[in-house]
Amino acid sequence: MIYVRIDSSLIPEKILRVAARAKATLEGLPEDQRAEFIKKKSHIWRSFAKYLRKMSHGKCWYSESDDPQSFFDVDHFRPKLEAIRDYKNTDGGYPWLAFSWNNFRYAAGRSNRLSSHEETDEVFGKGSWFPLVEGSPTATWSDRCIGDERPLLLDPISRDDADLLAIDVKNKVGHISPSTLCVGKTSLARVERTAQLYGLDLPNLIAARKRVMREVADLYDTLLELLAVGTAHPVAGDMLPVHKLKKSIKEKTMPSSRFSKAARAQLWLLPGGAELCAQPEEFA
Repeated sequence: MIYVRIDSSLIPEKILRVAARAKATLEGLPEDQRAEFIKKKSHIWRSFAKYLRKMSHGKCWYSESDDPQSFFDVDHFRPKLEAIRDYKNTDGGYPWLAFSWNNFRYAAGRSNRLSSHEETDEVFGKGSWFPLVEGSPTATWSDRCIGDERPLLLDPISRDDADLLAIDVKNKVGHISPSTLCVGKTSLARVERTAQLYGLDLPNLIAARKRVMREVADLYDTLLELLAVGTAHPVAGDMLPVHKLKKSIKEKTMPSSRFSKAARAQLWLLPGGAELCAQPEEFA
């Protein structure tokens, strides 16, 4: 997961108006008619998919995957009809957010839907899960205090949340791990639960991160070789593609590149590698 900056300017005004009208209609319905109305209007949130996709450069907001063979959903971060809090407690979720586009997340199917781990058969996927930190208030239709809630799941539109996640480059290579900014039991629990419910450590994702890390390491080694040649032979150094190679490494760390967090993690492990990471001013 990396930070995703949401941008309403990418969404056509017509689509925003349709969602706003549906939300206004929903507000006026009796409680027993809301769920059926929401289900009938699923085309509304689906119409946001390609604009949400642009915000994340075609990648799943949770996993950073852009697998063309995967199906993608418009996930409701706060579930619209049912919220599973733990293995014993479920409630009606957040129906008033069913048509609120800033509650939508562009998600690969395996992060959003329940499925089984290929090796352990453990069930992964967000589904209707939305656990809260113990002691957190819970928003309801009559008390919409979502700003006071303390979700266990990390949210990619929060930079602080995204910064809590890292990629392990030393022990369980390619797995999700807490970052150096992740301190305290609550933050550690959030990272663990996020990795589990979003399926961030499924085998295919780990393998994909490892490939990117190897690619970055190989590019870095090649760069060092070129620099050594250039230092030993200054005249030949003028013709070496050092800047081209440096650009290739930086591109691996751009938000638009798949598994860019893994690429950055690999570079930070290497001497001087942090200097080769793309800087925020280069993201545009």
